[in-house]
Amino acid sequence: MNKSKSIFRILFHNQNKIYELYAHEVSQATMMGFIEVGHIIFGERSKLLVDPAEEKLKSEFGEVKHTYIPHHSVIRIDEVEKEGKNKIHESDGSTVSVLPGTQFTQPPSSG
Repeated sequence: MNKSKSIFRILFHNQNKIYELYAHEVSQATMMGFIEVGHIIFGERSKLLVDPAEEKLKSEFGEVKHTYIPHHSVIRIDEVEKEGKNKIHESDGSTVSVLPGTQFTQPPSSG
């Protein structure tokens, strides 16, 4: 039985930018509050055209076996059919993210 490895796309906030990484491993980290990402996938270096954003990510994560991303930084994790390019997206400038289920409202006053 030939089973191919799963591929995950991970989007997360890092230093006011949105990082998009592709990896073979994503799991709940043993360190509370973190997602563990391992075996990050990078494109072939033999390509004639070099993407500066992917090269920046490769210099940052190329030698990393596993990285740990705080839960509150993760935007989404998708299991996808094939890998894409690792990218750094510009953020909309907002540095505040609302976590799901954490919006509190003040109860109405009774008097």
